[in-house]
Amino acid sequence: MREEIRKIQQEMEAAEYVTDAPVATSVHLATRLRKPLLIEGHAGVGKTEIAKVMARVLDTNLIRLQCYEGLDAAAALYEWNYQKQLLHIKLHESSGRSTTDEEREIFSEDFLLRRPLLQAISQPDQAPVLLIDEVDRGDEELEAFMLEVFSEWQVTIPEIGTIKASHPPYVVLTSNRTRELSDALRRRCLYLWIDYPDFDKEVRIVQLKVPALNQALARDVTRFMESLRRMRLAKVPGVAETLGWAQALATLHADHLDEALVSETIGAVLKDADDIKRFRAEVAKSGLGPLLATP
Repeated sequence: MREEIRKIQQEMEAAEYVTDAPVATSVHLATRLRKPLLIEGHAGVGKTEIAKVMARVLDTNLIRLQCYEGLDAAAALYEWNYQKQLLHIKLHESSGRSTTDEEREIFSEDFLLRRPLLQAISQPDQAPVLLIDEVDRGDEELEAFMLEVFSEWQVTIPEIGTIKASHPPYVVLTSNRTRELSDALRRRCLYLWIDYPDFDKEVRIVQLKVPALNQALARDVTRFMESLRRMRLAKVPGVAETLGWAQALATLHADHLDEALVSETIGAVLKDADDIKRFRAEVAKSGLGPLLATP
């Protein structure tokens, strides 16, 4: 492994993110080449956490744009503070100022609400990390607008003028692949796929994040989660569910798994009624043993 990649890996693990060479290499290239990093993978495998860890490693701000259906470019960039504008107009009704002067004042930066994209562009001191989370939930128009911003790192607000980034942000985009992203966006980015971790890596994650859990139980929890992921489930549990369950077990001061404990806490792992029925039927037929056995 190259020394610079090893250093990034050590820094990320110092920030409590268990990583590997492909992830560390992608983060290193994204920061050095200043290219957006597109991360895809199953839900709950730690895509968003990479951006948070990058911000901690770089000692900079994290700015998050959470995408959703119907999010448009304006809401991602800026809005005017209409309530403040109306209040200002009311307070100065009898001032005798011209309409032109009034408009110039209420459409100034004092009345501007900076949304995540504009916040990321206008950071005065250092480059932030801009996390565009679940970009697949937005539409192609939003993608096209983001590509335009990425190309120049400047935006034009008609009432104010052009704002250009003095410190262009580091960009991380995440996607759960609920829809296919455009080829133009993919070509603009570095790409990283994150799969479910292997057994040893997931054990390390559990031990790092939930140190109250004993090593034997951490291994049993991980083996159990691996077995669940091989079942035909509607909502396959990710690492987030592994950690949530491990924290629940630690809270209950559990030191081993048994059928009663698993049945009582399965809601921390499976979040779909049909999945829980399927799981209970499997345990009723074969017991807990096969779910804890080494494949």
